[in-house]
Amino acid sequence: MTAHISRRSLLGLAGIGAGAVLLGGCASEESGGSEEPQTIRWWHIQDTEPLLPLWAEIARVYEVRHNHVTFDIKPQENEAFKAQLAKVSKAGSLPDLFQSWGGGLLREQVEAGLIKDITDEAAPWIGQLLPAALQPYKVDGRLYGVPFDLGMVGFWYNRDLFADAGITSPPTTWAQLLEVIDRLKSANIVPMALAGKDKWPAHFYWAYLAMRIGGLGPLQRAALDGNFDTPDFVAAGERFLELLAMKPFQPGFRRAEYSAPDGQAAAIGNGDAAMELMGQWAPSVQASSSTSKRGIGSRLGFFTFPAVEGGKGEATDVLGGGNGFAVGRGAPPRTVDFLRTLLRAENQRRAAQTGAVLPTNLAAVGQIKDPNNQVVAAHLAVATGFQLYLDQAFPPAVGGQINDSVAELVAGSKRPDQIVKDITAVARSQ
Repeated sequence: MTAHISRRSLLGLAGIGAGAVLLGGCASEESGGSEEPQTIRWWHIQDTEPLLPLWAEIARVYEVRHNHVTFDIKPQENEAFKAQLAKVSKAGSLPDLFQSWGGGLLREQVEAGLIKDITDEAAPWIGQLLPAALQPYKVDGRLYGVPFDLGMVGFWYNRDLFADAGITSPPTTWAQLLEVIDRLKSANIVPMALAGKDKWPAHFYWAYLAMRIGGLGPLQRAALDGNFDTPDFVAAGERFLELLAMKPFQPGFRRAEYSAPDGQAAAIGNGDAAMELMGQWAPSVQASSSTSKRGIGSRLGFFTFPAVEGGKGEATDVLGGGNGFAVGRGAPPRTVDFLRTLLRAENQRRAAQTGAVLPTNLAAVGQIKDPNNQVVAAHLAVATGFQLYLDQAFPPAVGGQINDSVAELVAGSKRPDQIVKDITAVARSQ
């Protein structure tokens, strides 16, 4: 169930220029008086600036144009959303439109009969979107969700703090990264920020180390046989322990949440730490979580996860994924049409202009204006391989165990050889 996307599929992220055909089209037809009243329950995790007001405005305009449609919108923080979604899933009823990352959880929801197959309804317009971005939302060749962005995880860093420590360029190898941490600490600068309480940010380190050490092959095999108890996965944990032994993270990081005022993103946005390993949404969350609400602006830089000396993985293989929406089985008829509205070129451009989204509509992709997103898109364009976040690629129980096990590694309560056995036990029980 791991999603692997080829370089050929990703080339469109940076290669489609301003001359691309505008595929957004006009707004949906205004409703007549024959349709029954419909209320669309919409859950999403864009609960802060800049996407929170944008989603609300798009829904408001849709209501004006379709006077029989109303929205019941419930924005939630990421972890709260996941907990609520799990609760309603067990009850056998999902929201009409809700945040999804595809992968293993979506497959489970499909197999439980909770998700609407939108293949046929979306067929007239789905060709407007990047094919690569759709892959995590397909189950057995059928479409069950639509992505509104696609991006990757990498290191976001403060150029000024690097310069203050005498660091002239980002590290390209693991050994160089450890040296950068040492130099930052010597300059009394906190090297890294981490949301230890949320768990999922720490799994990025272990996932990338596994990719750099063993390549994508071990992850592909683990998706088939459930075996994580291999030398490459153990070595990934051992390398992470090397990093942890240097105590690179901000004080109190084990209690820190990602987007809280005193959390991981705020530490970067306020200039209190030099770097964080995070997805393409990082700059906008840094800004919204910072005291100034502007983040660090042009001082922010980006570099990919370094190569590990002696590793079999390519330095151009990336870990990432996209945000999207799935449709509940009993959703009102207009739900898929509204989803189409969200993905129209003009709305994708508006989302891209916030800096929080790398759009998936082909007509919007080539017009990315945000410098940070341009950098991410350029890295994606030369990617040799693509791995969906591990806590999304595998079934929820396995993804949850990966996050829990990596958290135990961070806490020092489990060794690398122990966590791979725990993850394997859960994976093979599925």
